[in-house]
Amino acid sequence: MIQVKVFDHEHEKDLEKEMNRFLGRLDEDKLLDIKYNVAVMQEEEDDQIYCFSAMVVYRA
Repeated sequence: MIQVKVFDHEHEKDLEKEMNRFLGRLDEDKLLDIKYNVAVMQEEEDDQIYCFSAMVVYRA
């Protein structure tokens, strides 16, 4: 069965840490794909909010 795991963080280092933990437990031959995305939103006058997200597609 093919499954996905979605990660979402405001800081890229937090995303990296969580994904590395997950991938460390996943057999390499089960990994099918990784999709990565960054979104930026303007909040109020000068504040920007970043959203770093990734989706891991793997075989269960």
